[in-house]
Amino acid sequence: MTCLFLVVFSFTGKGQSLNTPQTDSFVNPLLVTGPDPWVVEHNGIYYFCRTTGSNIQLLATTKMSKLGEAKPVTVWTPPATGTYSKELWAPEMHYINHKWYIYFAADDGNNDHHRMYVLENRDADPLSGNWIFKGQITDPTNKWAIDGSVFEYKKKLYMIWSGWEGDHNEHQNIYIARLKNPWTVQGERAMLSTSIYDWEKKGSVKGSLPTVNEGPEILKSPKGRVFLIYSASGCWTDHYSLGMLSLKKGGNPMKPADWTKSDHPVFASDPEIGVYAPGHNGFFKSPDGKQDWIIYHANDKAGQGCGHFRSPRMQPLHWNQDGTPDFGKPVKAGVKLPVPSGE
Repeated sequence: MTCLFLVVFSFTGKGQSLNTPQTDSFVNPLLVTGPDPWVVEHNGIYYFCRTTGSNIQLLATTKMSKLGEAKPVTVWTPPATGTYSKELWAPEMHYINHKWYIYFAADDGNNDHHRMYVLENRDADPLSGNWIFKGQITDPTNKWAIDGSVFEYKKKLYMIWSGWEGDHNEHQNIYIARLKNPWTVQGERAMLSTSIYDWEKKGSVKGSLPTVNEGPEILKSPKGRVFLIYSASGCWTDHYSLGMLSLKKGGNPMKPADWTKSDHPVFASDPEIGVYAPGHNGFFKSPDGKQDWIIYHANDKAGQGCGHFRSPRMQPLHWNQDGTPDFGKPVKAGVKLPVPSGE
């Protein structure tokens, strides 16, 4: 263990400053592999999940800086055959109405058949293994869909995901729909984002490789603002990065016109320090609730693409005076960072 007697973060002119003494440190990556990382905290325990492709695993820890010491627990394994038996992607666990839910995408071995599904667990401990398959979750179009996430806004529950407009792999767009309950969509979907800027279109080849907006996640600021952070460009490129939509004050999440898209990536590769294709993020707070953190995956070398070279990393994010997030730049692997405050 390495001790830091005093570490001071100072962000001159870029919103709030953080001056926090730290007595411990950690380094990224948190695990050797971990595509599509997701973290949810409940009663002081952080639950982490990632894409394995073949099942759904959870890791539990009270200290995210010690995630590498947690033992993976397989909580659900799909049937050997069928529509949701293969290519399980981007599981996310949420605690809703005193129950646990896991949302994931899967297919029968043919990517064109990817759809989203839901598991439910009524136990207080999600590691119990008592997960019930609730079925597919879809809007009336029942089109290709991955990367589902849910959030509550003004006492209403919503789902966001990445999907196709039609039946062909041309564009992955970000969609939203109201939820009747945690496993049922209510009403029609609305498209919030498609690739319009060059930095969102890297790796696209018309007729064979789509433009990509995927991995949507909601981030709420201390000032009450709502942002949708998503991954853009093909994960098979080194240009995979994070984009941002901002919901206007008092806006309706279902109205595309109430969202404004940033014209530049808010978090991107830094080849000079060996961080490539950072994306598919999640957010969590430090144990004392004073810091916001981003967790994401990235590659250490150019050309490593969408496979299991992607490893999970985390770092604090900060807030500008106008209530917008400041993600800064990815931190180089192996660089010591202060642990989340309250650990």
